[in-house]
Parts: sequence; C-alpha cells; structure tokens
Amino acid sequence: MLTITQELHDKIVAHARQDHPDEACGIIAGPAGSGRPERFIPMLNAARSPTFYEFDSADLLKLYREMDDRDEEPVVVYHSHTATEAYPSRTDVAYAGEPGAHYVLVSTAECGNDEGPFSFRSFRIVDGEITEEEVRIVPAYED
Repeated sequence: MLTITQELHDKIVAHARQDHPDEACGIIAGPAGSGRPERFIPMLNAARSPTFYEFDSADLLKLYREMDDRDEEPVVVYHSHTATEAYPSRTDVAYAGEPGAHYVLVSTAECGNDEGPFSFRSFRIVDGEITEEEVRIVPAYED
C-alpha cells in the first residue's frame, strides 16, 4: 500500500494537469529505508511527448547524487497518461528500474489541464510484473 499525504497527492495531480497534453513526470524522495514519500521533485519530460516520458539523464544523475548526499531514495516515481488509462504501458514496465518504488500514474485523459475527473493509481513493478496497490491519502504522516 502507498501512504501519501494529501499535499503530495495534490502536487502530482497539479503537475500532470499543468504539463497536459505532454506527459508529466517526477520523483518523490524519502529517507532511505523508510518507504515514506516526503520530498516532491517534479522533473522535465525530456521527450516532451503526449505518449512517452523520459527523465533528462543529466538531471537524473544530479538528482541521484543529491538523494545519496541526503540519505534519500526514490519512494515514488510518477508520470501521467494524457490519453489513456492510468495503467503501466509496456514501455513503462521496461523502464521501471526501481524495484522498491511505488509507480504512480495519473490519467488526465478526461480533464486535460482543467479541474475535473482524473485517475490516480499506484503500482509495484518488479521483474516486469505489475501489481496494483491501494493508495491511502492522509492529511499528514503520523510519527
């Protein structure tokens, strides 16, 4: 199960709407070993595509060095689908390189840039196997 704060949930959805019709992408980092998403890091979709996302390799290298320095890891890897359902594509599965991460997909197919219906789903992708998981949205984390 993915437990995420309302604030982080809303930031992911806002980023997806803002970048529509292109796919939005980013990472939420958290303390290493905690499984707790805390730091929202929107990334540029280097592909600038409505059907594909790609992290800029230089930006990604910089981010991984920064996370390493802060003793963080990617807890959530998110992106949007602009014309299809919020379910991992074959390409998404092929690029899923973080077996410990939650892969969040937001579909903006119905709402585009506007307020309106969207889909927010989370998956685990390990060795090409997709497993959907429950998403629990909380006001704040309890320590």
